[in-house]
Formats: sequence, C-alpha cells, structure tokens
Amino acid sequence: MELCSRLLLLWLCRLLCVASQYLQDGGMPNYEITIFFPEDRNGKCFFPFYYNKGMFFNCIKFQSKHEWCSLTETFKGYWKYCSEEDMAKCAFPFWFRRMIYWECTEDSNAYGKKWCSLTQNYNKDKIWKYCDADES
Repeated sequence: MELCSRLLLLWLCRLLCVASQYLQDGGMPNYEITIFFPEDRNGKCFFPFYYNKGMFFNCIKFQSKHEWCSLTETFKGYWKYCSEEDMAKCAFPFWFRRMIYWECTEDSNAYGKKWCSLTQNYNKDKIWKYCDADES
C-alpha cells in the first residue's frame, strides 16, 4: 500500500510540474472544433466561404475524394458535394494587367496551365481558377 501511495504522489508531482509549465507557456492553444453534419443535398453553395483560415471562391477537395462547398459564409459543418452547376464559372471577358481576355490564358502561369478570372477585373479582385477542359 505504501508503494502505491508513493507512486501516486510521484505521479501527482509530475502532473503539477507539467501543468505549471503548461500555464507558463500560455495555456492551451486555441483550436477551432467543427462538427460535421451530414451532407445537405438541397443546399446552395455559399461563395466565397471561409474554411480553415482560408477564403474559397470555388468548390474544394480538402479531406474528401470529391469537391464540396460550405452552405454558410464561415464553414460551420454544413456542406454538400458540388455538382457541375455549383462550380465557379469563368468571367469572360476579364481584365488582367493591361489586356482583356476572352478565353482562358496561360499568361503568368509558371506551370503553363490555363486559368481564368472569376470576376471581370482580375487586377482588382485577384480571384481566379484553373480552367476546365470545356472552358479552354
């Protein structure tokens, strides 16, 4: 019994040391916990939406095999898988630097992939996406 008391006392001292260090380091980091609800197939995608400290103007593929979107401005667990109608559309014509583009372009893309603006004025809004095969 005495051995158990000593082990318990040792464990308690260690716990207090860890707790003391934890409080000196500023306490627990502020993690955001989100509860994921089942997919709402009748919902409408909200663009742009905020998720995981980022702003998104199109459906995303984070933690999923398929693209999805948030149904609220700041993702709170309400979502749906994207259909073709939900995907962001290119805004033609769009203004980029000193030119007007009527189709997807490879200009200024280091990977040589075609892209387009999602608004009429890329210079101001800086919102874009890679083009799909049917938009090229």
